[in-house]
Amino acid sequence: MPGSADPWAALDGHAAEVAPTLLGSVLRHEGDDGVVAVRLTEVEAYQGPEDPGSHAHRGPTDRNRVMFGPSGHLYVYRIYGMHDCANVVCSPAGTGAGVLLRAGEVVEGLEVARARRPGVTADRDLARGPARLVTALGIDRSYGGTDLRRGRVRLELADGPTGAVRTGPRVGLRLAADYPWRFWLDDEPTVSPYRPASPRHRP
Repeated sequence: MPGSADPWAALDGHAAEVAPTLLGSVLRHEGDDGVVAVRLTEVEAYQGPEDPGSHAHRGPTDRNRVMFGPSGHLYVYRIYGMHDCANVVCSPAGTGAGVLLRAGEVVEGLEVARARRPGVTADRDLARGPARLVTALGIDRSYGGTDLRRGRVRLELADGPTGAVRTGPRVGLRLAADYPWRFWLDDEPTVSPYRPASPRHRP
């Protein structure tokens, strides 16, 4: 994003191009119980209807409508009926693209993050995984649609990745599992382990 008059304009690109540029950026939440900030170390790209692995593959629904809005907003969804995950919406409005925030390092508010993640013994695990990341930040689905340029949840964009970037297949997908659209900073202990999708068991 160096040289751009408006660094947020870069979020209007293809998700697989935007995703690695978010590495090193900081997501900050000013919660009622304190401030927590997480430096992003791992992300995944999802590119709307052209991507069978995306929630937006079949078009807009009540669940994914935020993804079809303008870039720079927060899309939050629930998995397994119990965990929330967060995405930064990207690409032009109407595209349905986003970048899943998979993992990061807590760089501010360690005590608050620890209180939100009781039982975690290593700080590197506080935001190591998409559900853990939003729990450490104190974000849930009520924050869906948040403009990340302002407000209590803000994304502080980095000038680019803060280290060597690696890429590989996305985690846990059965459709488009071979897309190398997972990006992470090399040698970062906060990056989550790769797991392929579990095979379906047919009766």
